Amino acid sequence: MDRLFLDANVLFSAAYREDAGVRALWSLESVALTTSSYAAEEAERNLPKREQKKRLRELLQAVQLVAAATLPESARQGVILPDKDWPIVAGAIAAGCTHLITGDARHFGPYFSERIAGVLVLPPAEYLRRARGRS
Repeated sequence: MDRLFLDANVLFSAAYREDAGVRALWSLESVALTTSSYAAEEAERNLPKREQKKRLRELLQAVQLVAAATLPESARQGVILPDKDWPIVAGAIAAGCTHLITGDARHFGPYFSERIAGVLVLPPAEYLRRARGRS
């Protein structure tokens, strides 16, 4: 079973529009969805409308929420990311996730299809493509 850590931008996208394609992650079988309080709070802070925040809360009911985590510089394996992204990576590692699902191509793009401390970094569309190919 894959254990997916959802970045704040994935949560944001899923809640922003009711028909967002990324919401397909919530309908996958044999997948555990996980995020951190850090990511959930960031997504909620950036959603402009009350109904979007409500959708986010509803989506989070099907997501395991873990505490925010940190990763010391000595454990960063030469990966270069802005400081604001390290709690996302640390959350995925601390939660024992197999995948970090993020739409942040600007910062995580160089690491797409790569592993950071054993966690495979993929954009949502790529994960969904691979998951559909397995079924």
